[in-house]
Parts: sequence; C-alpha cells; structure tokens
Amino acid sequence: MAPNSSGAPWSPPSIAPMLAVPGPLPVPDADWAFEAKWDGARCILTTKGDGTVRLTSRAGNDVTVTYPELQALGGVLQGRGVILDGEVVVLDGSGRSDFGRLQRRMGVVNARRAARLALDSPAHLMIFDVMFLDGRTLLDASYGERRGALSLLGLDGPHWSAPPYVHGNGSQVWDAVVREGLEGVVAKKIASPYTPGVRSAHWRKTRRMETLDVIIGGWTQRRGAAEGVPGAVLVGLDGPAGLRYAGSVGSGMSEHEIGELSAYLTVITRSTSPFVDQADVADAHWVEPRLVAEVTAAEWTAAGRLRHPVWQRLRPDLTRLG
Repeated sequence: MAPNSSGAPWSPPSIAPMLAVPGPLPVPDADWAFEAKWDGARCILTTKGDGTVRLTSRAGNDVTVTYPELQALGGVLQGRGVILDGEVVVLDGSGRSDFGRLQRRMGVVNARRAARLALDSPAHLMIFDVMFLDGRTLLDASYGERRGALSLLGLDGPHWSAPPYVHGNGSQVWDAVVREGLEGVVAKKIASPYTPGVRSAHWRKTRRMETLDVIIGGWTQRRGAAEGVPGAVLVGLDGPAGLRYAGSVGSGMSEHEIGELSAYLTVITRSTSPFVDQADVADAHWVEPRLVAEVTAAEWTAAGRLRHPVWQRLRPDLTRLG
C-alpha cells in the first residue's frame, strides 16, 4: 500500500466528482482552460498502489467489474496511491465517443459478460484530473497544478489516456470540436481548486447541438392532462424509403405551443403509423405527416434515434400540404 507523507499506509477516501454548470464559453478566456467534452459516463478511479483499481460511478456505485479492461491501469500505477477523475467512453471508428455502444456496457455486473462486451465494445477512460497523489491531497491545488501532476504520470495506454487541454483560445477549441463532431467543450478556471460533489461555476460545459427540421407523425397523451393534450410528439425524417422514425420530443414545449399543437393534431388524425420503420411507442396516436417542427439534439443513437431532443418551434412555413 502506498504510504502518505508521514510514512503511514494510505487509506483512500471516497471522492464525489466535481460537476460543471451549463453555459456559454467564457469571454474573456485568458484565465480558462478548455477541454473536449466526451459523451460517456463519469468515473472515479482509485488505486492504493498495490496493482488493483476501484472504479466508482458518479452516483457512488462500484463499477470495477463492468470495465475489466481498465483494471490493467493498476499495474501502470504500481506503487502510487492515486485518485483520478475521468469519463468512460466507447469510441467509434473515427475516434468519437458513441454513447449508444457505451450503454450496452453500463450496469453489467456479471464478470464473464463484461469480459465479452469488452472485446466487442472496448471502453476507454479519458482522464482529466487527479485529486490525490501518493496519499497527498491535491483538492486545494489549482487546476493548472493538478493537470501538471497528471501529465507527469504518463497515462497513455490502450484503454486510457489524459487528453490535453488548451489555455485560452476557447473559440478555436469550439471550432475544432464542431469540426470533429464531438459533444462540446468544458471550460475550467485555471486557478480553481477541486470541490468534490459541487456543481461549480469554475467549471462550465457548453454542448454542441444539432438543429433539425423534423416531420410530426404522431403524439402521446400528456399525463394528468385532458384527453387530446400531447405530452410529446413522435417525429421522423424523410428518407429514400419514406418517413423514418427519429424519436419522441417532449422537452421544451410551452403551454401555448402545446395548445396550438393539440388543435392541429386533432384534424390530421389517421389510424396507422406513417413511419416506414417500427415506432415502438405505447398508446401512440398517429397523424398525417404534414406538420414540420424545428428541434435540437445532442447526437444520434446507434439505433438512429435523436438523443436528448428539445423542441424549438413549429415551422408553419414548411408545413406539408395534403
């Protein structure tokens, strides 16, 4: 077991991850560092230096068995007592995080199944902070000092890495993230300490969102509302074979827009789904695919559905005539 500064064995504490607040890129940005935002699952890695590691989720659950390929990092950190903060991702062929593939890994507690999944969809730990080193706390050290300590660990392996950050130049980092199709940017105050479990204004996340015009093909009843009031609309995109189902959108609609939609949807009902593929939605009400809406979404899932779509507005200028 790695000793602390007094020479006594080190007993690793439990650390809740520091969280970011959503917001725009900071301007001016000379006092900020910028990192790519990876679309994955937060993970705290702890090792006593004895060759083993413990992986903990953002909720505090032990996920060590879930990601067996990350356990080899214990050997790399042999003799070092360390607590690291990072994001577990599964990368696609272009090096972008694929949350749909990661979802198949999450929650697996059977070691044999986890090992099989690790071969098919290997996990990668993107490490961006170090909170303890050789039993010594770095929580009060600045972000810049912690990243310096992290770089000296030389963590570059088959299933883990410590991607670099950029000091200032947030707009250039944003342009690169958009160009590469990554999820967004996290800005971190260079002088900020690590505050466990706190959603701090010293860390700011800005997501890249895609804006789409989608066609409404159905809706679902709003819970607790009068009959005929939509809680979400079922949307799709035109393809070579016809209207392809893209998901359900309920977030972002105002009461006025819900009332307006309710009136429109009542007069364009139909008995069958307008989608060429299966929209497996319980108690769906189908409509003629005439209304067009603008939505934003973080990305597409592996199943071809919009992930975290948010309603923006109805597009009467694009309404399809019957």
